[in-house]
Amino acid sequence: MRLRGALRTASKHRLLSPALLSALTARCPHLQHLSLTEADLHTLPYDSLPPSLTTLELRCCEIPSLWFCGSSAPRLQRLQLRNVPAFSDRHLLNVSSHGRLRVLSLSGTYRVTDAGLERAAPHLEELERLELRHCVLSDSALRFIARHMKQLRVLELTSIPQLTDSGLASLAALELLEVLHLDLYNRFSLRAVAALCRALPRLRSLTLDGLHRGAGHKLGLLLYHASGKTVSTEFWLLSGPGEGGRS
Repeated sequence: MRLRGALRTASKHRLLSPALLSALTARCPHLQHLSLTEADLHTLPYDSLPPSLTTLELRCCEIPSLWFCGSSAPRLQRLQLRNVPAFSDRHLLNVSSHGRLRVLSLSGTYRVTDAGLERAAPHLEELERLELRHCVLSDSALRFIARHMKQLRVLELTSIPQLTDSGLASLAALELLEVLHLDLYNRFSLRAVAALCRALPRLRSLTLDGLHRGAGHKLGLLLYHASGKTVSTEFWLLSGPGEGGRS
């Protein structure tokens, strides 16, 4: 179910209320997916959400400082946040320790720090997909990911300028990783990307944003000469609209 609020309008009307969600729970007792856009959730307790929810998506929403907790709150498996600026380390710890997340997508959550990820990481050991975009994190965050999130199959790290080759190398511990999405606007070198690809036994797809054709060929050569044979996995090398190639 998808609902849009009135956060960016002049209207004072509140679309969502505990009473409405209570009615929704009664009428849709098996509701699993809820997507909220431009909603002000300050007057909406988290445990008023339908307890049957397994997927929650928030886009451009406002949330209070105490949320993602409650005795009857849903135990989410998938959480996707885009431009929810109030989402903080406390929220991440609340939601990760309360449920068993398998998918976590954070975009534009500038209040999530390395320290917050360190505290939450032991509760995220069942994650299979992690997407981090436009976050304020460093190499330490990658080390916490590598240490605790051994079940990851899909990992995206884009628009996080503080990440370097040092943190990237730690991801070699993710032996089940199959899909990796990076960008070269971070401080990753092609040599470090190639070394990581060789170290991941199940990797089958690599996406690199910000890669020009010449760099794509160079990465292919690095992979070839390091292994002594052609790379059997398929890599998608993206440089922008209308460009790209395969290696």
